[in-house]
Amino acid sequence: MQKIPLTVVGADLLKQELQELKSVARPTVIEAIAEARSHGDLSENAEYEAAKERQGFIEGRIAEIEHKLSMAHIIDPKEIHAEGKVVFGATVTLQDLDSEEEVVYQIVGEDEADIKQRKISVGSPIARALIGKEEGDVAEVQAPGGMREYEIMAVAYI
Repeated sequence: MQKIPLTVVGADLLKQELQELKSVARPTVIEAIAEARSHGDLSENAEYEAAKERQGFIEGRIAEIEHKLSMAHIIDPKEIHAEGKVVFGATVTLQDLDSEEEVVYQIVGEDEADIKQRKISVGSPIARALIGKEEGDVAEVQAPGGMREYEIMAVAYI
């Protein structure tokens, strides 16, 4: 089976979400189902149907997180010794060769990706173009607006 790459922070966030689902959301939805059942006829009970649907979502998410954590390959970017190469967990400073704009991204797992926090998924086109390159290299990325070129200005493992 294939391991799922996660940073230490990403694994902690999944563990926190799992704990929240098990200790808060699951008991809350069980109470809602019991309350809805007490109202009588379940065939015409919208509250009951909504609570059962919510329970299905919660149980599905719990199973998904438990699976991901069991298959996780947790990587601490601070302990990476990739000698300047762009690898999973690296923080990369790029310069767009057309606009000369600089951007900084950290390459993270799928669940951790958040463009607002400058965290991109290891499976994204830009991350795939960067992996294996090093400072000074140029990466070509096929973007929706056409081909973009980025020069790698710095690679850090923080």
